[in-house]
Amino acid sequence: MTDVTRAIAAATSVAASLDLPANDAIVLHKLALRLTPCDVFARVAPVGQEVAQFEVDLAQRLTEVGCPVCPLEPRPDPHVYTRDGFAVTLWTLLRPVTPHTSPVDYAKALEQLHAGMRQVDVRARGSRTGSRRRKKLSPTRIARRSSPTRTACVFLSRRLASLRRAIDDRGAVEQLLHGQPHPGNVLSTKNGPLLDVSVTLCKSSGFTRR
Repeated sequence: MTDVTRAIAAATSVAASLDLPANDAIVLHKLALRLTPCDVFARVAPVGQEVAQFEVDLAQRLTEVGCPVCPLEPRPDPHVYTRDGFAVTLWTLLRPVTPHTSPVDYAKALEQLHAGMRQVDVRARGSRTGSRRRKKLSPTRIARRSSPTRTACVFLSRRLASLRRAIDDRGAVEQLLHGQPHPGNVLSTKNGPLLDVSVTLCKSSGFTRR
């Protein structure tokens, strides 16, 4: 049984236990699923490799202050559910009304998001960008590259590490940031653009909160 098959089984099992009929699942992106016929968006990740509780807490806080973020599924309690080694969170399934969000509407959504983020006092988990950088520039991966590329990677890895240490030494408070928009984390809904909190707001930096 593949990880995707196990993840689907875990998500449908969680939904069924909450009286949400889920006879099938459509894979939207990696382990992001649309459960049917209950029409729930499920995000699934291996336990220990996810930031599920952080995402749930953040989504609740941002929603409370009026940020344009995708909400959690309202029928079950807003928890992280575990099954067969997977963490499952359930979100409202939103259908975009247009294929693209206009720059003006997106700018307004970002303005609302920034205003709300200034009201939310939450300690960010590690940066996903930083996690990806560490994987791509790991000693094992660097060793597999050709000599010129390997030299460049070693230089880049050391430079980024020194910059991170410099930021940490300043003792700056970490601040939530948003990532770049792309199809899937910005949805054009009838109520305007909504941002996917699980993708957009899980990054931290060393810049002082304003």
